Amino acid sequence: MMPVYENAGIDTRYSCVPPDWYEQPHGWAEKNRLYLDNALDLIERASIKALEKANVDKDAIDMVIAVSTTGIATPSLDALLMERMNLRRDVERLPVFGLGCAGGILGLARAAEFARAAPGKTILMVAVELCGLTFRRADNSKANVIATALFGDGAAAAVIRFGDEGAAFEHAGEHTWPDSLDVMGWRVEEDGLGVVFSRDIPSLTRNEFRDVAMEFMTRNALSFADIDWFVCHPGGAKVLDALKEAFGLGPGALTHSRGVLRDYGNMSAVTILFVLERVLAEQKTGRYFLSSLGPGFTAAFLTMVA
Repeated sequence: MMPVYENAGIDTRYSCVPPDWYEQPHGWAEKNRLYLDNALDLIERASIKALEKANVDKDAIDMVIAVSTTGIATPSLDALLMERMNLRRDVERLPVFGLGCAGGILGLARAAEFARAAPGKTILMVAVELCGLTFRRADNSKANVIATALFGDGAAAAVIRFGDEGAAFEHAGEHTWPDSLDVMGWRVEEDGLGVVFSRDIPSLTRNEFRDVAMEFMTRNALSFADIDWFVCHPGGAKVLDALKEAFGLGPGALTHSRGVLRDYGNMSAVTILFVLERVLAEQKTGRYFLSSLGPGFTAAFLTMVA
């Protein structure tokens, strides 16, 4: 088991529960209660930070998109956030569940579509994943060991508006492979969510990801030559190596993806937003290509221009 941890490329991860919590077994009901309490606290903090950074008042929010796959909330997290932050009563809501690691990009894509359809509107997109709560002591499968070594907790938020200053979303797309439902996902067990991971994910990424990415590019009259910066979800060290090979990237091209993986682990949907924040902080101009993989088995793509 130790080589899995040693080769994960992760130095630090965060958890919404203390280390001794993992020493005892916990049921699905308890885990989901912890998810609800902690997820709401985290998306509130992330939302306040994002609104302050964008210099936007909370009363200007017209829509809330909430992305998460590591717990169940009904009313959904967007409704809980509206109540917690006392948002306007006419705010539109869109909960997004089940996209896993692809949720960050596809949440941004849905926000961009709404912004384009309703110029002048302001969208708050939040993502939160409490992957640590899915730890299952009794599951000794290789998939669970890998998940235990990779995943961490986190939350992020973004403010999206049509025609605003700053980086602009351009094209979004997806590709879902046939007969791939068992590549990645959850099983609902008595003691929580059991992870589903195929050992073929790195090889599938290495051998097929470039082709489907090229199809996305072609549909939008682009090529890899038009891409200045690659912003890839760090599903794991092996996946990043496969992406580097698939895209023919040089040394340092995925520095921020590896840095976020090192500093936070894989936070599922949240992770790509952490990577994007680091890339945008460098204020590099050009076209950005965002990519991730999630249950389906689905590739998510998004281009941005800064």
